[in-house]
Amino acid sequence: MKAAEKFAVLKAGRRVWAVASIHGEAARLRQIHEGLTERFMPGDRLAYLGNYLGRGTQIRETLDELLRFRRILIAAPRMFASDVAYLRGGQEEMWQKLLQLQFAPNPREVLGWMLQNGVEATLMAYGGDPQQAAAAARDGAVSITRWTNQMRNAMQASPGHYALMSALRRAAYTADGTLLFVSAGIDPERPLPAQADALWWGSSAFVRMEQPYGGFRRVVRGYDRGHGGLKIDRFTATVDGGAGFGGPLLAGCFDHSGELVDMIEA
Repeated sequence: MKAAEKFAVLKAGRRVWAVASIHGEAARLRQIHEGLTERFMPGDRLAYLGNYLGRGTQIRETLDELLRFRRILIAAPRMFASDVAYLRGGQEEMWQKLLQLQFAPNPREVLGWMLQNGVEATLMAYGGDPQQAAAAARDGAVSITRWTNQMRNAMQASPGHYALMSALRRAAYTADGTLLFVSAGIDPERPLPAQADALWWGSSAFVRMEQPYGGFRRVVRGYDRGHGGLKIDRFTATVDGGAGFGGPLLAGCFDHSGELVDMIEA
């Protein structure tokens, strides 16, 4: 995969809005978008930091809302499709792996772990049944392939959903190299092109960063296992109010010095 296909580059923006993990909370996302409609300025850019799927009960509605607001934004003067970035989060990684379950060496164990960690809500949103999934996993590769094809077709039947999942990026950064946006964290010991699972599962080293990473002034993430709300450290920022876990959905606006200059909560 080429670097341009892995990472989104936000060009010529004056500020970047970062939307935290949504987890199927479509109503909260609509409120965030209402706030952005009033406060989004010419030259602003928008990054969604993953975890659109899982946990909540309005997953299909969440993707519909993401697509709806994208159409509005890129229709504005001097806005382009590349000015809106969608990152892959842990829930999207699990969903992709679920659709490839027939290739897992231990599909029953993998399925069980994913169901315990939020993918069941996505499965049911597209007409799936966890018991049928478990039965397919027991019956072997042919049954699993048949079942995963059914789930893939179900997502493809919702206009734009499968295409959006196929267009997710691992991370996003501003073209001037000042801000880096990730879903759950980074491994400070690895360069950006070598980052792997830490991007969507997080790294305990993220909160202990004592120097800038890769020349960026600030690294912003949208998922924190503790869902502790807004936290600004010297070189990092966490924006996760706990949407999908009983908390609010947050969107923070960062200027190119890395400072938080605006905030929306829904």
